[in-house]
Amino acid sequence: MTTTEGGIYNGMPASELGEWGWERPWSGTSGGQCVEMKRLNDGRVAVRQSTDPAGPALIYTPEEIGAFLAGVKNGLADHMTAAQPADNRPPNRPGDKTHNRMR
Repeated sequence: MTTTEGGIYNGMPASELGEWGWERPWSGTSGGQCVEMKRLNDGRVAVRQSTDPAGPALIYTPEEIGAFLAGVKNGLADHMTAAQPADNRPPNRPGDKTHNRMR
């Protein structure tokens, strides 16, 4: 566990970051289970689960958040929402050689 300036570290209780400033940048039909984000004073972004506001906060740099969002927009996570095959193997991802279905 790495503690940085101000005592903020990845996995710390989100409640220690205060209750103000948390946002739900998107929400849908998740039944109230949303990801909440908060911009920290040093520019990093904290992420927590809305149903567990005192649970762990994941801390990311703006560059990490940007790379994640760019990847999602470019379809790099589309396989995460694909139906699980009957044989229970993960679906192929483009360029994935470890789960080749053509055996």
